[in-house]
Amino acid sequence: MVKIHIVRDKEGFIREYEIKGHAGSGKHGQDIVCAAVSVIAYTGINALDELAGIKLYEDNGTNRFIEKDGYMKCVLPCDIDPEKRQTVKVILDTMAVGFKQLIETPEYRRYVSILDEEV
Repeated sequence: MVKIHIVRDKEGFIREYEIKGHAGSGKHGQDIVCAAVSVIAYTGINALDELAGIKLYEDNGTNRFIEKDGYMKCVLPCDIDPEKRQTVKVILDTMAVGFKQLIETPEYRRYVSILDEEV
């Protein structure tokens, strides 16, 4: 099962998200649920860079994005420019909607769980 954990601040702004596990809904390389989760997650990461200018890899070696087999974590910087904040919010909220649509699809919901919490 893929476990998605979304962490929001008190204003509802997504501060980080973490994705763990494999869906197991198909053979390796043919798992449509894993593919869907990956596409949604990477679209969010790439949109943060291309549309909002949020660099998750910094020249000083700081890495706010970690990925390895069956694992992905993204932690947003605390000092997002106020002019970019709304764009970042729309990107990440759209990504969260995409994840939630997976669990609303009867044939996929048993392969994905989501914890979307405010801290």
